[in-house]
Amino acid sequence: MRTCAGINSPPVETAHENGSFNWNLRVYFEDTDAGGIVYYANFLRFFERCRTEWLRALGVDQGHLAQRAQLQFVVVHAAIDYVRPARLDDELTITARIGERARSYLVFEQQALRGNDVLARARVKVACVDTRRLAPARLPVELTAALDASHLHQERQQ
Repeated sequence: MRTCAGINSPPVETAHENGSFNWNLRVYFEDTDAGGIVYYANFLRFFERCRTEWLRALGVDQGHLAQRAQLQFVVVHAAIDYVRPARLDDELTITARIGERARSYLVFEQQALRGNDVLARARVKVACVDTRRLAPARLPVELTAALDASHLHQERQQ
């Protein structure tokens, strides 16, 4: 477990379980519509924050990549299924696991959970881009090394 915090949330715990990264958050008033239900587009923000915390937990510094290596991650495709509503003050767990890995992109399989209830699930394709050329680039070495080390660690635990 490690502790981290969202932009306007108290520290939350994160965990890696069965190849899945978990990030916890609480639903605030600003996340909801007039009926107290989480506005659908905010699930995209939750999924994005989870992927960012996943990178941070792997030791990958996005600021370093952008400034020194001129690399950024961009979402090129997202498909979301909304199953149940989330409400004001709900405690959610947002999960991320890699469903597909290629030379220049990752496809994440993500879920928003309230307890054991699936509220939303998504497949999000994130590409690595060279910001100088605005063209696809290989995934950064530090990320692939961390993924390979994490994969080996998971195999040993199974």
